[in-house]
Amino acid sequence: MLNKPRILVVEDESGIADTLQYVLATDGFAPVWCSTAGQALREFSAGLPALVILDIGLPDLNGFELFKRLQALPGGAQVPMLFLTARSDEIDRVVGLELGADDYIAKPFSPRELVARVRGILRRSVRPPPAAPLLDAPPPAPGAAPLTLRAAPAATPFALDEERRQIRFYGRVLELSRYEYGILRLLVLRPGRVFTRDELFDQVWTERSGSLDRTIDAHIKTLRAKLKAVAPHTEPIRTSRGTGYALSEALPAQKH
Repeated sequence: MLNKPRILVVEDESGIADTLQYVLATDGFAPVWCSTAGQALREFSAGLPALVILDIGLPDLNGFELFKRLQALPGGAQVPMLFLTARSDEIDRVVGLELGADDYIAKPFSPRELVARVRGILRRSVRPPPAAPLLDAPPPAPGAAPLTLRAAPAATPFALDEERRQIRFYGRVLELSRYEYGILRLLVLRPGRVFTRDELFDQVWTERSGSLDRTIDAHIKTLRAKLKAVAPHTEPIRTSRGTGYALSEALPAQKH
């Protein structure tokens, strides 16, 4: 058990929970079932799991609110989370992605598909601890490779540090999820180039799954909000209707 990734299963329906525990345990994981949000908070606080499978409809707390509380706990932002949703509730799936969930799967689902999603998330979920600001970073050791901090092409107000997986916008480090970073990185490296949703999917997500038509749009929405928080009067990401998204080539070098 000590070497098995611990998966927190937060689901109030015992039948679904039993199925999840069985397939996860069979596949080499150590599932821990919590039937309420309160129990999940206690288990999470006792020791960070490798991943959380989180049902939206819980008896004592909305799954979205529980997600926020888990994220706010020490180390919680580093734990990937997957939402379970009802198939008809597309809005739930979009909201979950906007909150920063790593993925979702709709009920009824194939247990093996869920395990494949879990494995895919864990492969992608090596999240470095928050790094010190680049301006305060010590110089590299003699002979060490220099940091890959560089200005984006076309003199945009972005700077990309690929080693720390950080992007600065007008000098401020953006707090980005893994997928937000991947999308914005592509746009920053090719200002003006329109990326289709399929291209963004193929470049950022390692596994394609069904019913994710709104995934890119949801992440673009959260990216725009974070960029607007830094520079309210700019529109860095433009929409090419019916095609995809591109980084504007007409951003001022200095924030107004």
